[in-house]
Amino acid sequence: MVVKVLVVDDSGFFRRRVSEILSADPNIQVVGTATNGREAIDQALALKPDVITMDYEMPMMDGITAVRNIMQRCPTPVLMFSSLTHEGARVTLDALDAGAVDFLPKNFEDISRNPEKVKQLLCEKVHTIARSNRRGIVAAPAPSVSTLGKPAALSSLGRPGVSTPVPAPASASVTARASAPKRKSYRLVAIGTSTGGPVALQRVLTQLPANFPAPLVLIQHMPAAFTKAFAERLDKLCRISVKEAEDGDLLRPGLALLAPGGKQMMIDGRGAVRILPGDERLNYKPCVDITFGSAAKAFHDKVLAVVLTGMGADGREGARLLKQEGSHVWAQDEASCVIYGMPMAVVKANLVDAIYSLDDIGRHLAEACV
Repeated sequence: MVVKVLVVDDSGFFRRRVSEILSADPNIQVVGTATNGREAIDQALALKPDVITMDYEMPMMDGITAVRNIMQRCPTPVLMFSSLTHEGARVTLDALDAGAVDFLPKNFEDISRNPEKVKQLLCEKVHTIARSNRRGIVAAPAPSVSTLGKPAALSSLGRPGVSTPVPAPASASVTARASAPKRKSYRLVAIGTSTGGPVALQRVLTQLPANFPAPLVLIQHMPAAFTKAFAERLDKLCRISVKEAEDGDLLRPGLALLAPGGKQMMIDGRGAVRILPGDERLNYKPCVDITFGSAAKAFHDKVLAVVLTGMGADGREGARLLKQEGSHVWAQDEASCVIYGMPMAVVKANLVDAIYSLDDIGRHLAEACV
């Protein structure tokens, strides 16, 4: 199937280069371009593309506002281009909240110096998000602020005018796995995710109470420049505390440690976090399998692992090690995933104890951990 793409950018050079790169793929067709957010909305409505690539800084209407409008009027998978800076990370996270599916660094030098690598990465991203679940593309709900300064838990509903995921009819086996969780004293909750993960993590973690009784570790596929900004964002939104993990950090109840981008995070038996250089032989830095595997060795049957939306199969082998030790594994259901790849991998390998919709996972975590 040919993927129809709308390219949106105020730079004529960047529009041409992106269009040329995508058009070189026989399975991608650039059906239109736009120079600002208002044109992007009009073109999205008229052309009905399968994917939109979007810049965030444009005249007349910025990319984030455009994404939000597109999600309300004609939900379409959006790939954002962003700068690898702290400010670029903040803006990109805003775009993901607005409904964008994924992002790529916007680097003119890379396009000039390494066009083949850029072409491969861009085309892969476009094909991947073209297959994304449009029911799972939902703008993150706005938090309501409590009198204590920390926000109250987010509503499970999106902004007005934005469709929320509608669960697909469940099979008997999935229904059986969606029953209320058994309560247990876990020493660690480990959550792994990729594409669609920033919004998914936000929706799960904002449902947890401040006195959540277990430590958490979060593994999100994300560049090094983004994880600190993402941890800061989650910390402001959640009742629990969230920080980017540092070598030597100790696990403690009610604290979520986010694996730093470009590195690997492991857990030792004393409950300390070890941050190691990213191994070039591994596709993912951070890697869910690495953290899950170390948690299995450190805490045996006292781990609850959760695999959320994402492409690929990262987390499957780590989940296998956890199951061998007697720990529990949950997966996000297909209907609420943006990309049903990582959860599908653990489900197909018969490694899950429960399958839950995204909006139920946080509540069930609060119920399960004692």
